[in-house]
Amino acid sequence: MGFGFAMKHSFAPAAALLLAAAGAAPAADWPQFRGPDRDGVYPGRATLPDFPADGPPVVWERPVGAGFSGPAAARGRVILFHRLGGNEVVESIAAGGGETVWKSADATTYRDDFGFDEGPRATPVVAGGQIYTFGAQGVLRCLEFATGRTVWSLDTHREFGVRKGFFGAASTPLVLGSRLFANVGGSGGAGIVALDKDTGRLLWKATDHEASYSSPVAAEFEGETLVVFFTREGLAALDPSSGEVRFERRWRSRSRASVNAATPIVSGGTIFLSASYGTGAVALRVRGGALEDLWSGGDSLNNHYAAGVLAGGVLYGFHGRQEYGQSFRAVELASGKVLWSADQYGAGTVTRVGDRLLVLRESGELDLLAVSPEAFRSVSRAQILPAETRAYPALADGLFFARDKNTLVCLRLWKE
Repeated sequence: MGFGFAMKHSFAPAAALLLAAAGAAPAADWPQFRGPDRDGVYPGRATLPDFPADGPPVVWERPVGAGFSGPAAARGRVILFHRLGGNEVVESIAAGGGETVWKSADATTYRDDFGFDEGPRATPVVAGGQIYTFGAQGVLRCLEFATGRTVWSLDTHREFGVRKGFFGAASTPLVLGSRLFANVGGSGGAGIVALDKDTGRLLWKATDHEASYSSPVAAEFEGETLVVFFTREGLAALDPSSGEVRFERRWRSRSRASVNAATPIVSGGTIFLSASYGTGAVALRVRGGALEDLWSGGDSLNNHYAAGVLAGGVLYGFHGRQEYGQSFRAVELASGKVLWSADQYGAGTVTRVGDRLLVLRESGELDLLAVSPEAFRSVSRAQILPAETRAYPALADGLFFARDKNTLVCLRLWKE
């Protein structure tokens, strides 16, 4: 059901605030999870060239530690968050040559109950002159971008009474203006918290929602910017200043052994949520301060963990459970109509650059697709990594950064 909200505050558009939070970072940077606006879109470029016959040229590659955390790329650096032995390590790497500029380590004892990877999951966030990381054990850290010096650190699991989840803390925090927002899943009304980004001081806490593996976004609704979370319970959109919940919608599986992981997609007042485990997808429109259902169902675009991208009112993304062999689909956002489906395509992540899609499959294959609502069209393919490539990639200044369990690779897709 929808919850009404009053328009009390005036905020700049969400994209402008995100840019300001990143210190007016150039559009060529990829400073956080899913890019500058967290929508999986690389701005300012109309298309991508086809791959050469032997694939995009490798600029450099290097070994990495454990983790599903994707790289961030900003100001000529790649920021890598990985586990080496008993430490979660933040590493600043020269984007053009692959050399380490600095490292900063924080001890961890995290153990995965299912025997999966024991490294960090959340992607680093570069904002202003600082880097923010969220470790698998729930430790939030703020580091100086230039030196790696720790500015502040907060153990959210201890501070807010968080119970260990299935796969550790994985939701990448959101920095907006002077605040950092995180779905920590704490007790006593600390499901979502806002912190001062420069000091780590608690500003407000809200909801009793458990943590999900989905990362929040900022979006504008009827003239007001809100922070939008897809928690374990479902949708929660909050006033970033006060933490007041403006509207929410329960959207989760009946199964306890389930997760919400895909990032919400917001466009023109429409919110798209999607999950697997029998949950399905829903498109909601905000109108007059309330939520209206456009459509919902389990047969259109059920994202297990990777969110899709939007182009011309069409969603392009993965449908189905990762372990059962996903399809890659084009789905009309307004109606949920499936326009085409490439079945048994396998799992992966998708990034849009103008009229083309970069799909990094779990098989380690990079597939260049045309943005086409008419049919699935693969333009170029190249094997860039071994199998079990799950982390989200980054793209900056024509360089594509991707990692698997053992290797971080830098490819040149075009010359600026």
